[in-house]
This record gives sequence, structure tokens and C-alpha cells, in this order.
Amino acid sequence: MTMQPSNTTRNLVLVAILLSILVISLGAYTRLTHAGLGCPDWPGCYGFIDVPETQEQILKAEQAFPERPVEPQKAWNEMIHRYFAGSLGLLIGIIFLLSIKNRQQGGPIWLPLTLLVTVIFQAALGMWTVTMKLMPIVVMGHLLGGFTTLCLLYLLYLRITPFRVPGGDYHIRKYQVFAFIGIAILAAQIALGGWTSSNYAALVCTQLPICQDGWIQQLSFSNAFELIPPERDTYEFGFLTHAERVTIHAMHRIGAIITTLYLGWLALTIFSKSQSRFFKTNALAILVILACQVGLGVSNIVYNLPLSVAVTHNVVAVLLMLSVITLTYSLRRKA
Repeated sequence: MTMQPSNTTRNLVLVAILLSILVISLGAYTRLTHAGLGCPDWPGCYGFIDVPETQEQILKAEQAFPERPVEPQKAWNEMIHRYFAGSLGLLIGIIFLLSIKNRQQGGPIWLPLTLLVTVIFQAALGMWTVTMKLMPIVVMGHLLGGFTTLCLLYLLYLRITPFRVPGGDYHIRKYQVFAFIGIAILAAQIALGGWTSSNYAALVCTQLPICQDGWIQQLSFSNAFELIPPERDTYEFGFLTHAERVTIHAMHRIGAIITTLYLGWLALTIFSKSQSRFFKTNALAILVILACQVGLGVSNIVYNLPLSVAVTHNVVAVLLMLSVITLTYSLRRKA
């Protein structure tokens, strides 16, 4: 039975979902504008709660961090992301407290608790991103943490919202396992995208569908997916060889093909085998979002990773994940 806490909790979760999408977008913008170390400390910026701007503040900041001259635009990109991320964390804390209050009315508690633990760990990843100087595994983990937070919020919203799956279509219940597999494949592809970005490998392959001629001969897996790299002063702008970056990018492209084929098959199957408008609309939404995501991926290559397209590529990945979760949840409700 779907739980139905107060409208206040439901509205706060909806706001948190929208805020989470904004935080993921700002995180992508920060990463793509190379502003991840725009503030060399955490949670402030050069020891201030905002970006140092006066000559006196800048002088003090550069004395404290002589290796990192103040770049106001990059610093603001980073701090705006932190402000919104901090607001999201506080909002999730409030949702958790309301969930405790609503527990006697049958509201869920484990999902809000998981959310709270996740967002605390996500804050730690944000700190380590700076203190570990953009170590790829931390940057990728921070990206995945943002996606995880959003997915948990969306699941909570589904749980506490009257969610009626129409009757009929019982024969498609068996596809819930395939929908779960779709979530796993998409999550792996998002992780590959994060690994490509955090290792600055997004521009090493300039041709379609996989890479330029000779890419197979360049494949080098020895260090391309090494999770804990040798210690360095900074990992900004990458440290892997060209061949290792080609390997990462090629695997992301191959992953994109696999993800597209699998989710396309799943959506077309649900669309053709279901009778209700509910499931047909859900399947159609997956197909449309998937087509947009493929188009954005191709545009990133053809137009040399324009900032607006690259950020949108992250946002559409979010929408694709939410649409697959909706399908999975709906199929499970029919089981």
C-alpha cells in the first residue's frame, strides 16, 4: 500500500528533487569549466565564506594559498555549486525529521534515513574532491553520489504519492527484472561518463562511431581504470597517457551503444506488448529521452564538446534514469 504522509513532506521532496537536478547541473558546469579547484579549501573559499574580491582579500587569499592564484569566475562557479548543494543537504535533513514525525502515520523511515546518510557521505566526497586535488575516483564518486541522491529522492516521492498503476497488462510484469538490469546498465554507463570526464578524456576521440582510425591498437587497460592512482600534487587536467585516455573514451562509446540498444529494446518491447496508455507513455518517454541523449553525445563529438551541450548531456542522463526508474517501479507495483 502506498504511504500518504502530509502534503508538506511531499512538496518538500518535490522541491528537493528539482534542487537535486540543479545541483547535478551546477556540478557538471563546475567540472566542465575546470573550476573544481576554483576554491582550494573547503567548505569556504580561500578562508572566506564567499569569493575574495577586494584587493585586500585577494592578497590575503594568495598569501594563504600561493600555489593557487585567485580566479574569481572559477571560484564563484565552485561556491555557487556549494551553496545549492548545502541547501539541498539541509532540506534532506528537514525531510528526515518530518519522516520521523510521520512514522506513526505509516510514513517510510528507512528511505529518508538512507537519503540522509547518502547526502552526508556526498558532502564528504565534495570535501575530498578538493583536498585530494580532483583524484578521478573521488570526482566520479561525487558525480555518482549526486545521481544516487536524486534517485533516492525520486523513489521517496513515488512512495509517498498516491501512485495508481492501471489494471490489465499483467503479462508485462515479467519485464521488471529486465527493467532492473536497465537501471544497472545505465548506472554503469553514467559511471563510465564520470570516469571519462574526471580523467579529461572527453576530447581524445574525435570521430564516430568509436574513435579515429587505429584506436584498437592504442587500447591500454593497464592504468586506464586504476582506481587509486599514484599520489600527485594535483590531478587537474589529467595525468594518464593518450592511449589510456583513448581506452577510457572508447569504452564509454561502446557502453553508450550497449545502453542505447538495451534500453531501446526494453522500451519498444513494453510499448508493443502493453495495452494501457500508462505504460505506452512511459515507454515512449524513455525512447524520446534516449534519442535526445544519443543526439547530445554525437553533438559533443561533432562540435568539440560545447559547454551547453555537455551540461545538457548530464541533465538528460538524469531524466533518462528517472524514466527507467518510473518504469521499473510501475512494473514492480504490478507484481
